[in-house]
Amino acid sequence: MLMRKVPVFVPASPWGLRLPQKFLFLLFLSGLITLCFGALFLLPNSSRLKRLFLAPRTQQPGLEVVADIAGHPLARERESPPNPAPAVPAPGEDDASSQASTRRRKVWLRRTHPTGTREMATAARSSGSTALRPQEGGIPFSFDFNAFRSRLQHPVLGTRADETKEPQSLVRAQREKIKEMMQFAWRSYRLYAMGKNELRPLTKDGYEGNMFGGLNGATVIDSLDTLYLMELQEEFQEAKAWVEENFHLNVSGEASLFEVNIRYIGGLLSAFYLTGEEVFRVKAIKLGEKLLPAFNTPTGIPKGVVNFKSGSNRSWGWAMAGSSSILAEFGSLHLEFLHLTELSGNQVFAEKVRNIRKVLRKINKPFGLYPNFLSPVSGNWMQHHVSVGGLGDSFYEYLIKSWLMSAKTDVEAKDMYYEALEAIETYLVNVSPGGLTYIAEWRGGILDHKMGHLACFSGGMIALGAEDAKEEKRAHYRELAAQITKTCHESYARSDTKLGPEAFWFNSGREAVATQLSESYYILRPEVVESYMYLWRQTHDPIYREWGWEVVLALEKYCRTEAGFSGIQDVYSSIPNHDNKQQTFFLAETLKYLYLLFSEDDMLSLEDWVFNTEAHPLPVNHSDSSSRAGGRL
Repeated sequence: MLMRKVPVFVPASPWGLRLPQKFLFLLFLSGLITLCFGALFLLPNSSRLKRLFLAPRTQQPGLEVVADIAGHPLARERESPPNPAPAVPAPGEDDASSQASTRRRKVWLRRTHPTGTREMATAARSSGSTALRPQEGGIPFSFDFNAFRSRLQHPVLGTRADETKEPQSLVRAQREKIKEMMQFAWRSYRLYAMGKNELRPLTKDGYEGNMFGGLNGATVIDSLDTLYLMELQEEFQEAKAWVEENFHLNVSGEASLFEVNIRYIGGLLSAFYLTGEEVFRVKAIKLGEKLLPAFNTPTGIPKGVVNFKSGSNRSWGWAMAGSSSILAEFGSLHLEFLHLTELSGNQVFAEKVRNIRKVLRKINKPFGLYPNFLSPVSGNWMQHHVSVGGLGDSFYEYLIKSWLMSAKTDVEAKDMYYEALEAIETYLVNVSPGGLTYIAEWRGGILDHKMGHLACFSGGMIALGAEDAKEEKRAHYRELAAQITKTCHESYARSDTKLGPEAFWFNSGREAVATQLSESYYILRPEVVESYMYLWRQTHDPIYREWGWEVVLALEKYCRTEAGFSGIQDVYSSIPNHDNKQQTFFLAETLKYLYLLFSEDDMLSLEDWVFNTEAHPLPVNHSDSSSRAGGRL
């Protein structure tokens, strides 16, 4: 090919540039490219640009999902079946040597991996970043599970006692028996009612009920931490797999704010804190968001029922003709909602309970007492009925536990608790002619001399709070706790089955017994054995284990059926008439408290954990993050 020559001129470049010009252009271009690539690594928030040029990297587990959660994607509730979950170490995997070194090691737990749904994975891919959406103050949120576990003062499952010591052999056998009861209850549920809310053991089928708005698997969620605690490895994996594959939140019914919170959210939160599995954290937060419309009232006091489809709310029809919210319901959200903020970085959950606390602090309390019915519209009490049993119970429990969960920084909760306890002792605590201490119910100044089974948690509560009372009151509160617990034991001892009735009276010469058939039933409730557990841990008086074992024997004799455990209609009949219902709280609470009663004190140590009112363990905040998470109300 002939090449055209141009006289006098240097041969031209393809762009028509001379050699010096071409050199300068290439120098400029190389500098520009260097500047652009440098910006990818030096400029802030450049992860999306990096993704265009760099191979994807493994991200910190689960953190990418928070960006989707924290923005309240209430419209995105449809879920796809989850991806297969990676293998997870079985419950109780930590051996004694590793447990003994937990205080010294910063990261002793395995690295966790996300096990969420495809919806979660899609959200993670679309974000393409480990950077999280900023929360209040522009601080990006993160939750370091390994750091949390390293701050615990005791191994989660406790240290193992020396099994060569003969005195421990009986206690081990008793604990193993309770474990067998849990295994039997779970396997019966799995066989006949898996995915339903509760098992009906007589008819060998499942029961859904109408409290949960279409959510299913209440027994699964309630059982997770008990299975983990008892090291029932196969059963725990079954439950976890069901949550991953079948627990969907795209439901449209009406749900109890209280029951969904304490059973589902409490169960999911505790499962996350025990295992680090992301599926539990993510579903807990998304379910918490579905409850938020209950708070859409003039006062911010939530109504008891929320419609998952429309977002509307209402009060229970039986609560003062549908005009009132219930003290035990709106007063028993503190623990779970503070942890929802802790795990999501979203302050809305903490703000909701902060507002409830504000309303209750301002309102006038008759004689320092908290009535059970409050208008969410006006913020006024609707009726002067006071009870430490049903309708009021867990409100008081959550006050002292909020103080403990905050690592004793929530002084407001502490003050409210001791003020309420003083009023209760002044106006409600009585001693029967037979010497039994009980907590009566108060109706505008008139006492009903009865005590409900639900009120029997109060012995454990008072014992739990005794240590932080004024010094001159500590011994008194310990004795009061012991006396109330003794009375509740008497309600069991005075029945033919050695199980306690739903309510018992102190009048007409009859003490600690039900006076009518409608109060004589027992539905596998946990409150009495709950108090036994707390009193045992405080005193180590062997009487509490003796009483607890009496309950175990009675459950086996009168409540165990061919296909699970059932409540009974009349505790005063030695021929049981079963109610055909294995309550979820039997697995979540009754068997768990019995198991802890016969375990070492450092298993779910009270220095590290508080139990919500469904016995789901939530961690004490051993860090300085409580103010960020809303822990200091």
